[in-house]
Order: sequence, then structure tokens, then C-alpha cells
Amino acid sequence: MSKYFPRLRRAVRFDPGLLLLRGTAVTTAAMLAAYGSALLIEHFADLRVDVVVQAVVLAATAPRIQLAADRHDRLFGLAVLPAAAAGAAEIGRLMTLHPNLADTLFTLGTALAVWLRRFGPRAARAGGLLVLPLVALLVMPPGAGPVAGHDHALWVALIAVVSGAWVALFQAVAVRTGLVPTPTGPAAEATVAPEARRRPGVHTRMALQMAGAVGGAFVAGRAVWPDHWAWVVLTAFIVCSGARGRGDVLFKGLQRAVGAAAGTVVATAAAGAFGPHEDAAVVLIFAVLALATWLRELSYAYWAGCVTAVLSLLYGWFGQSSDDLLRTRLAAIGLGAAVGIAASWLILPLRTRDVLRRRTADALAALTELLGTPGGDRPALLRGRARFAYGAGQLELLARPLRAERRTLGLARRLPGGVPSTHPYRADVVDAVAACEEPLGVLVDGAVADPALWSDPRVARLNRAVAANSAAVRRAIGRRPGPAYQGIRARIPRQAGATPAGSPEQLRMLAALLAVDDALGTMAAVFGDPPQAEAGEAEEAGIS
Repeated sequence: MSKYFPRLRRAVRFDPGLLLLRGTAVTTAAMLAAYGSALLIEHFADLRVDVVVQAVVLAATAPRIQLAADRHDRLFGLAVLPAAAAGAAEIGRLMTLHPNLADTLFTLGTALAVWLRRFGPRAARAGGLLVLPLVALLVMPPGAGPVAGHDHALWVALIAVVSGAWVALFQAVAVRTGLVPTPTGPAAEATVAPEARRRPGVHTRMALQMAGAVGGAFVAGRAVWPDHWAWVVLTAFIVCSGARGRGDVLFKGLQRAVGAAAGTVVATAAAGAFGPHEDAAVVLIFAVLALATWLRELSYAYWAGCVTAVLSLLYGWFGQSSDDLLRTRLAAIGLGAAVGIAASWLILPLRTRDVLRRRTADALAALTELLGTPGGDRPALLRGRARFAYGAGQLELLARPLRAERRTLGLARRLPGGVPSTHPYRADVVDAVAACEEPLGVLVDGAVADPALWSDPRVARLNRAVAANSAAVRRAIGRRPGPAYQGIRARIPRQAGATPAGSPEQLRMLAALLAVDDALGTMAAVFGDPPQAEAGEAEEAGIS
């Protein structure tokens, strides 16, 4: 048995401390509670099973959006979610009466959810909650959706309140008991809102891409598969949502398409073992949903595969033959992925390199500001560290396609006939920014514990030099003239065998600053030097 433990450790290395698994347990508990509550409401109010499906979908997806929300945001979310659910129910009712109008409203709703991100994290969370009930419409098999009548929308709104309340309760208990760490929402508010207002075009373009993807999927899906168009729309929405550049959407689109196809094939085979309305199928659905929640951070393919597997099992529970629909599902997934990728590439596309430059510059702006903060200003130091951590997290969202590019180019360079190169990859920038977080933590903790360390002559001199190099990399990113990055280690006088003088705390501060500067050197190697500055325009900071 011992030989299996290393494999188990490798299998979960993407989840240090099992934080994601603990979050999955919280989400699963909320799903089960919402499911049980919806069953009771559906039974006593004589409703249809669509309200139960909606309760589970909302409880499965809302925790990710509400994770960093504070108490006021959660109350705001409990107001947004039922209103959005009622509106989605009305759109679902129109899909049988006036499908063109319903498709248009659905498309506008998904685009609005993306566009709201330009107003900061609170609006972004509201947009995320707004779109969840619309997604719930797409998972319902034909004939199992909302019934006619406006009163159904009120019941749907009640179900949304119940699901949102369970999510809020379980997340609050998990944070209070230490099962999951305390969310760090203020960092997002300190960074995103001002930047979003300076760059509204990005979110407008992403909203137009979403509208093109969803609208195109409706047209294509209804034209090719009038009874199963939802698979096309759902895949296009998943592929296009959260697109952060052409490379990102292509990478995620291919992953999600492959994962969705694999999940559909596996679940179709499994669904044949269950008859309609079997309880065992429901247990398997919840198990697969929990697995999808846990593996989402590991790969988009796992998430897409598990979600489409759940849909296949759900269709089987409603009595629709899985074998007969397999080819249709696979073709619809492929078409939806193609529509989503095409929309992101053709409608005011976002180039990956531009997104990488902007987010790196944002993170370095927070770094430069932090290095210029007075040592005695504890709130400003903590705020600056949080802002940089948030910037690093935003940059990490680009990491997967860039790291895939690095692996591919690295393999190509090692092949026979490949041209060897020492030029760094764009993914190195993401790793370099992430490498700054730990030494910045050392700097801030040291300055908070002893403000005199921050003003120590050696630390202050090195601090200024690192800040100058940070500004140099920012100039290189923006192609603005000025002095280029100059590595600090090469300019420090060394004596063979000499032990650096200074207290342990001072040496830790100096070592942390040098580590940050090394990371800046990696970024400078990727972005190059800024344009040549005029003679005498700036003087580099000295080190002695």
C-alpha cells in the first residue's frame, strides 16, 4: 500500500493543504441542503422538477462568485439572485411562445453580466449572479422547463433565495470554524475599480464577444438541432466566458471541448445503467458535481467533462435515450466551441500579449507604490501588499495558455533540427511576478514589526534601486523612453569569503529586496529595454 501514497500526493499537489477540497465540501453541503429544500417546496406547492434543478445549479455555482463577498455584498447578492431568477423564468416561458425574443433577451443578459465588470468587483459579482439562472435554463431537457404563467416566476425567485441563503450560511460557518481561509475581498476593491474605469473598452469588447458567441450559437443551434440547441449555446457560453485574450480562449476552448466530449461519452455509457427517475443516478450526479468543483482549478477540461457528464446523466434521469443523443451532443459541443472561439477571435479581439503587458504593468505599479510607502505607515504597507497580491492573482489567470506555449516551444527547441534559444518565455513573467509575493511579505512584516528597518540606510538605498528597476520594466512594457533595468547583484561589491554585516532582520530585508530585483530581471529579459532615453534624463539609484 505504501507505494500508492506518493501517487496520491502527486495527484493532489495542485491543492496544497487541501483548501480546494475543503471548499468543495462546503459547496457540496450547500448543494444538498438546497436540493432537499427545493424538493420540499416542489412537493407541497405542486411545482415541476425544474425548480429543483435550478436550486442545485445555483448552489453549485454561486459559492465561487460569493467566496470573497463581505456581509453587505452577500445581502446584495440575496436581492440580485431572486430578481435574476424571476427574469430568467420569464425568458424560459418566452422560449416556447416567442423564441426569437427570448433568445435576444438571453443574449443581452449574458452580455450585460460581462459588461458590468467594468464597474468593479461588486458589480462583477452581481453580473455573475445575474447569469446563473440563465445558465440553469440551458441544463433542462426539452419539455422539462418552466411552465406557462407568471406565478411560476415567484416560486423560482423563492428557490433562488433559499439556495443563496444556504450558500451564505455554509460559507460563513466554514470561515468561522477555519475550514476555509478568510476571504480577501478588499484587495480586489482597491485595485480593480479604478483600473476598470480607466479601461472600459476591454469589458465592452468582452461583452460584445459574449453577445456574438451566444447569439451565434442560438442561430446555429436552432437551425441545425431545433430540439437540442441548448447544447450549442451552453458550450459557446462556457468557451467564451472569462476569455482573457485570443490565446486564452483558444486554449480553454479546446480544453473545454475535449473535456466536454469525453465527459459526454463516459456519462452516456454510465447513464445506460440507470432507468428513468432512479435515485442512484441522482447520487452519481452529486458525486460528479463535487468532483467538478474540486478539479476546476486543475484544468478546464476536467470541469467541462464533469459538467457535461452531469447533463448526460440528467437527460437520462428524465428518460431521454443517451445512446440516441450521443452523436448529436458531440456535434453540438464541437459547433458551440467553434462559435465561441470564433466570436472571441473575430469580434474586437483581445491579444494575449496586450493583456499580459497591461496586467504586469498593474502589478508593478502596486510594487513601486509599496516600495515608496513610509515604513511607519502600517495600513498603507498592508494595503500595498494586498494590492500586489491581487495583481499577481490577475496575472496568474493568464498562466495556463502561456505555460502550454512554453512547454510546446521548449519541446520544439529540443527536437532534432530545432533552433536552441535562451530567450525567456512569456510564461516566465507570470512566474516572476508570483515569485515576488514571498519576499514582499518579508519586507512588509519586517517594516510593520520594526519601522526603523525600513529607513535603515542600506535597506533604503537598496529599496530605491529596486523601485528604479521596477519603473524601468514598466517603461519597457509601455515603450516609454528612460533608463533600462540594471541588475543590482552585479553592482554590489563582493569580498571573497566575507560574511555580510548586519542584524538577521536587516539581512532578511536585504535578501528579500534582492529576490524581488532578480524577478524584475526576468521580466526585463522578456519585455526588453525601454526606448533609448535622452542623455541626462535620469540617474540610476546608487548602491554601496
